[in-house]
Amino acid sequence: MNFELTTKQRSLIGIARDLGLSFAERAAAYDRAAVFPTENFNDLRDAGLFKLCIPESYGGLGADYQTYMLVAAELGRYCGATTLAFNMHSCAMMWTGDVAQRFPLMPEQKAEVKRSRQLHFGRVVEEGMLYSQPVSENAEGWMQRPLGSTARRVEGGYIVSGTKIFASLSGAADYYGIICTELKDKPPAFEDTLYLALHKDNPGLKIVGEWDPLGMRATVSRTLVIKDAFIPESESLLPAGTYFMAFKVFPHTYMTLAPTYMGIAEAAYAFTIKYLRGEVDGTPLIRRRQYATKQLAVAEMYIKLQQARALFEKAISLAASSPPPDVLTTMFAAIYTVMEYSNEICRLAIRTCGGQSMLRSLPLERLYRDSRCGSLMLPFTAEICLDSIGKQALYHESETDSDPITRVDVAAARRAAE
Repeated sequence: MNFELTTKQRSLIGIARDLGLSFAERAAAYDRAAVFPTENFNDLRDAGLFKLCIPESYGGLGADYQTYMLVAAELGRYCGATTLAFNMHSCAMMWTGDVAQRFPLMPEQKAEVKRSRQLHFGRVVEEGMLYSQPVSENAEGWMQRPLGSTARRVEGGYIVSGTKIFASLSGAADYYGIICTELKDKPPAFEDTLYLALHKDNPGLKIVGEWDPLGMRATVSRTLVIKDAFIPESESLLPAGTYFMAFKVFPHTYMTLAPTYMGIAEAAYAFTIKYLRGEVDGTPLIRRRQYATKQLAVAEMYIKLQQARALFEKAISLAASSPPPDVLTTMFAAIYTVMEYSNEICRLAIRTCGGQSMLRSLPLERLYRDSRCGSLMLPFTAEICLDSIGKQALYHESETDSDPITRVDVAAARRAAE
């Protein structure tokens, strides 16, 4: 696989690296207090990265999907919580930008998308506004059934009610991209999905609950409670009914959680090397590299890191509209590997660096806690990824267990292929 970075990608990754050095210095304090990393987001805004996924024609930096994933992986090396929260803003821009361009729209829908871009991209480019995209809901399998948050059409817009949990950027975002189901005179369905921007000062919005989690503490993902909030029709981010169509056409959008954890894995490995070489500031000038057990552990970490990175890069390079089954399988394998190996690499780092790695003065205990959260995140948890890979391997399209078993004539199939 040829994976050469473009000049633009190198430049944007360099910006992320420069910002990340400050993020790393602040990460421990934000994590301990479980407060939003305001300074980091001010830096992201000042560096123009709020505009990262906005097309150049609208004043943005024009990062495509692959470029965003690479930039996010670089940011993840320095502060996982900042990167994960930043992903929620970037996804909101991506859905209305790059993703919306990937599926067919009627002429009136194209006109609506153009208006949406002018409004929402304009807020980000000209005013530095911050968007979030909360999807998860209490007791709702939002990939299996229509969302429980609902919208009722009224004159000029919609009355929206619902609850969104794990809402990153809660209290920090200027707008929340609320994905909900429009109520009609029929049972709710995916084609009734709306994607509407809710302003932070809307009287129908409340942010409730404590935020004291195991990891990713600085995302401040408290719960949004929305009750009879009026949202003007003009605040649509996508035309009615197109959100889940976009998901089906370009499912790789939900892989955007993975680069954060790719970055965490790389950070844990890099720290371990420095620590065993005696090069970490604030620790005794002692080399610990001479022990065979530590050398073997570092080798194992390196192999896992390279395996994860290779699958990650392969998956994002293959990402395309309406991907075939083998590309989907690669995506699921990449998500699973990155999420699970990130935590495994952090575990090995703590085991190898020893007792001091438990101290909060060093980053490993935070990296370990943050990395544990990845495989739990919907829509593609570790178990869902494994289940999807197994089903795609064992079932042909539309095949069920009630279908009769037939034997494939391998020789005939080869002759037909030739």
